[in-house]
Amino acid sequence: MYSLLKPLLFRMDAEKAHHLVTDQLVRLSNTSLGSTLLTQLYGSDDAHLSGSVMNLRFRNPIGMAAGFDKNALYLKGLKTLGFGFVEVGTVTPRPQVGNPKPRLFRLVKDRALLNRMGFNNEGVEAMANRLEKRPDNLIVGGNIGKNKDTPQEDAESDYLKCFERLQDLVDYFVVNVSSPNTPGLRSLQDREPLTRLLERISSKNQERQSPKPILLKIAPDLSDGQLQDVVQVVREQGLQGIVATNTTISRSDLTTSAAAVEALGAGGISGRPVTSRATDVVRMVRELGGDDMTIIGVGGIDSASTANKKIQAGADLIQVYSGLVYEGPKLIRSIKQGLR
Repeated sequence: MYSLLKPLLFRMDAEKAHHLVTDQLVRLSNTSLGSTLLTQLYGSDDAHLSGSVMNLRFRNPIGMAAGFDKNALYLKGLKTLGFGFVEVGTVTPRPQVGNPKPRLFRLVKDRALLNRMGFNNEGVEAMANRLEKRPDNLIVGGNIGKNKDTPQEDAESDYLKCFERLQDLVDYFVVNVSSPNTPGLRSLQDREPLTRLLERISSKNQERQSPKPILLKIAPDLSDGQLQDVVQVVREQGLQGIVATNTTISRSDLTTSAAAVEALGAGGISGRPVTSRATDVVRMVRELGGDDMTIIGVGGIDSASTANKKIQAGADLIQVYSGLVYEGPKLIRSIKQGLR
């Protein structure tokens, strides 16, 4: 089905195509016939793929990465496509429109996407209202960030506002300090500000009778020394683990011409160009963090083979996004077959 639509979709602006596809997904999944059809085509699960991670029971280890469902609009549809979990967001305390359009581009020769979305979302209150009616038997993570116009020195309060509003509505949290599309955000990965931020969130979490798992999402562009610092801070602050990785700001080793990429402008690149580095980061995090650190591997997973490599490198769970754009929902089914 997707293979027939793909040529038409790829002639459209990438963001418009995304909304067209997701609108149809919502319509189909909200009808009995459509939901049954999608589940039969893509959503079947195998008991051998279920497992417990972070004391949560996942029906399979394949998740939708943050950025696809920024406002918790598509949970039911994504469940019918066979995802074992969905990470919603990145959400900010207040609604924001994000960066000017166009801001999402396909690098077809590289099977990649370039985006500078800028945390466009409807705000944490709108997300919370939808999550109160979330589907059963689907693990949902909340990816939280800061508003663009929040001063850097007040960033911690933005993360705490999102955390407090969603703490009873999601199964785990991801602290996003690694998007390249919010000015200054990546500086929060430096040891001192990262320690302060995670200390405050972790402290608030420990006040709960049942604390939620918290992970940190990191960039693939960290040096080995920076990565060591990040893993140490994560361990010191008692977080559950790390999501590795976000998009890259690197423009090296692309098939698309440098002039064409430069003409598209700033943004982070996801998809196949980040596959190798993201897998290397997963491997290093496992070596540095030990067996008890939870790792969600994401970046360039577009086949059963690339999914298996993330798991072999040390990932407990995996997430896809760009691969879904190029392969369609059959990707989830093929990864499950490969994992079996």
